[in-house]
Amino acid sequence: MKATSLNEFPERPNPHGVSARTIYDTQYAQCLHIVLKPGEALKKHITPVDVFFYILEGSGQVEIGNEVREVQQDMVIESPARVPHRLMNPKGEDFRFLVIKVPKPQEATKVL
Repeated sequence: MKATSLNEFPERPNPHGVSARTIYDTQYAQCLHIVLKPGEALKKHITPVDVFFYILEGSGQVEIGNEVREVQQDMVIESPARVPHRLMNPKGEDFRFLVIKVPKPQEATKVL
């Protein structure tokens, strides 16, 4: 068994300029832990595979295509491949979520 504390995973540079940690990365799947501070947002981007988001803490907004929705803790949001999307935190608390990509993308994410 392998058990690792979240803080043992290093933050990695990313085009969004936010706190992001890859917490699972195999040839089959990838999972990132992201924290958006109040006022932060991911840049609108596309991924070559379907992804889903699991909201761990706080609330925020998810934009997929032309639809924007308020989301909160314990919600699961599906985002299809090749559709522009982003998550935003316009409120006054940290917004923590997981990004799960299955299968792991073989090509890079494209920031729009």
